[in-house]
Amino acid sequence: MSGHSKWATIKRKKGKADAERGKIFTRLIKELTIAARDGGGDPDGNPRLRTAVAAAKAANMPADNIKRAILKGTGQLPGVVYESITYEGYGPGGAALYLEVLTDNKNRTVADIRHILSKYGGNLGASGCVAWMFDKKGVITVDTEAADEDTLLEVALEAGAEDMTSDSGSFEITMDPEVVDDVRMALEAKEIAIESAEVTMVPQNTTKIEKENEASSMLKMYDLLEENDDVQKVYSNFDIDQDLLEKLTS
Repeated sequence: MSGHSKWATIKRKKGKADAERGKIFTRLIKELTIAARDGGGDPDGNPRLRTAVAAAKAANMPADNIKRAILKGTGQLPGVVYESITYEGYGPGGAALYLEVLTDNKNRTVADIRHILSKYGGNLGASGCVAWMFDKKGVITVDTEAADEDTLLEVALEAGAEDMTSDSGSFEITMDPEVVDDVRMALEAKEIAIESAEVTMVPQNTTKIEKENEASSMLKMYDLLEENDDVQKVYSNFDIDQDLLEKLTS
């Protein structure tokens, strides 16, 4: 796993990622609305919406909230108009940053992002400056205690997965975005509990951050970007050695 994946896993284990349920619901509602707006309100015919609904259910979002978000996306209920934007740039140590944003005020959002990046030694770049460093992939994570590695790998590969790695107490299964649902349903059929299933941007290569001050700044920057209400996803190719990562998070 790249550094940002290890960091996300550590936070999930500690419960930090779910500390503010309201923010999680806000992001999920935005994604449901945009997915329904762009691809229609039927999850069976809209893979992005299907993934968003699964994520919302995994976060225990009430069914009525999911329904309202979809109806707002299809225009059957009035709602805020969101703009989908990506921002690219660099963090401490030259690590690449790729941000997916849904906002109703582009000027506010870009100002907030610039402020966070500049505060911790990063900067925004031109469109396309780092996008080429990432591949769009489906990723499913499973706790190492939830399944035997050989069994998990066999089920995942038979359902269309490409690879599986393990780190920080989790298995990370990667696949083409089109088969996320197939792999997820295959695992569920074997009663294997899933931590998360999503379409994400996976870095082709990683940038090692070895200086403690740069690593600390990177993690603080990453957290602040994730906490911004308009930022849906934060991707990076930073890598931090496990010992240093544990030192910074202990």
